[in-house]
Amino acid sequence: MSCFGRAPLLEGVREKEMFLETLEATRGRYDFQVYGYVVMPEHVHLLVSEPSVKPLSIALAVVKRRTALRVQISPLWLPRYHDFHVYRFAEKGIEKLRYIHRNPVVRGLCEKPEDYRWSSFRVHAFGEESPVLITRLGVTQE
Repeated sequence: MSCFGRAPLLEGVREKEMFLETLEATRGRYDFQVYGYVVMPEHVHLLVSEPSVKPLSIALAVVKRRTALRVQISPLWLPRYHDFHVYRFAEKGIEKLRYIHRNPVVRGLCEKPEDYRWSSFRVHAFGEESPVLITRLGVTQE
């Protein structure tokens, strides 16, 4: 999902925290798995399952709407998002997760994925906690 005008509207700590809190609340309400995420200054990458309650498009619309209301930025998001369906998670899911976690390094925001606070990398690599419940290789973060 990209910010409106691809501007760095999620640059601040407050905005990133509110996005992650909103993602977690929506994850619980719509019953979907989050395998990975990274919150960049002007966009977000998510690796998630299809919700059991409603279509993913509705769940993501809720995340976007509620985040925009909480951070009081309007417009915050571009109207659409780009998706990629992962059918063989053991192969493609790991590839996508690596891409997500390397995004801050590629963009020059940090030297190593573990240095970037706003991703699920440390959950996967070190078993650390996250504001979002992460499903790790068949194990759910408690």
